[in-house]
Amino acid sequence: MVISIPEILLPADADMSVWAVNACDQFTSDYGYWREVEGLVKDKVSALNLIYPEIYLKDNTAFRIGQINSTMRAYLNSGVFKTLPAGFVLVERTTASGTRTGIVLAIDLEDYSFEEGAKTLIRSTEATILERIPPRVAIREHAPLELPHAMLLYDDNKNAVLKSVKRGRKLYDFTLNMGGGDIKGYFIENSQEVLNAFLSLVKGGETLFAVGDGNHSLATAKTCWENVKKSLTAEEAAVHPARFALCEAVNIYDNALNFRPIHRYVKTEHTDEFVRGLITEGGQTAYLVVNGQTSAVPFDNDIPRGIRKLDEYIARFNATYGGETDYIHGDAELKELTKGGGAGVILPAIRKDEFFYLIDKGGKLPRKTFSLGEGNEKRYYIEAKRIK
Repeated sequence: MVISIPEILLPADADMSVWAVNACDQFTSDYGYWREVEGLVKDKVSALNLIYPEIYLKDNTAFRIGQINSTMRAYLNSGVFKTLPAGFVLVERTTASGTRTGIVLAIDLEDYSFEEGAKTLIRSTEATILERIPPRVAIREHAPLELPHAMLLYDDNKNAVLKSVKRGRKLYDFTLNMGGGDIKGYFIENSQEVLNAFLSLVKGGETLFAVGDGNHSLATAKTCWENVKKSLTAEEAAVHPARFALCEAVNIYDNALNFRPIHRYVKTEHTDEFVRGLITEGGQTAYLVVNGQTSAVPFDNDIPRGIRKLDEYIARFNATYGGETDYIHGDAELKELTKGGGAGVILPAIRKDEFFYLIDKGGKLPRKTFSLGEGNEKRYYIEAKRIK
């Protein structure tokens, strides 16, 4: 099936600039960011009450998960949501990078895998850290709803998919909070034709969708689906809502889609030892960041290989000195963090034209190799779908 045409839920009557919030895996060392979002939301209806920002993953987890699931049920029962007719949503997101166009649709998790070497039509793009899955399963397994921050990439140099779209009524048009830019959403009147246009991109055993953002989110959805279907008949499994995951699909050739590196930040009191032990080489350039100041260091021409070597060094350092690693999406955020101690490495970006080649060859990139844009350009939670 690969793609399913979903019945999408949207707020019926909410302040959309308060409703929509950034992806949960952003600003994971910046409590100030999430506290400011909480100050904007206060007691208003918001997607913030339906997600679990990863900065709080070690903070009273069971209680937070219970609150999220309870709020989901309350929103469903009290009429917070309206249900659209079955169909896709066209999304236009304007940021400093330009206007990025995506299509919100549902994918069939039977056609997705995060296993190494998988040849499914929907593929993970980075190594999945298996120990990250159970806490995310705990969040999702009893949830009646999903809100997507996953973004899929597809390879359409002729722009055939977007050319096939018949734009219908406008569903929303507002400015996102926290510097996220402006966003518009339109109902797509001819979703079946658009689905067929996507399928026309499939060539042999090549990838249709590669996960651009949200690898661990989709891996969690897949794990939950595998658990759910154990108790279902074949007929029940064919239509169960947990089988289908809501995502936004974006053409890799979109001019406003920028590949950004994800930088490394090591929280440590032994910064001098970290700097002395760091050895890099190659024709690319990275930047070591200490106390907000940068200095250029050489980096491997094969960027994924260089990242693997760097991550191996960081893992050895942390094991010796008790440091902790965080993954930072913006240069300015990393520089600011290092003013409070520790050290960071600003990494070079991989090229778009290498992306599908790497995935189709069965290779996965190191964890947290790239990001689609800066942190405030990530997908905000707006649409929702039932999974129970």
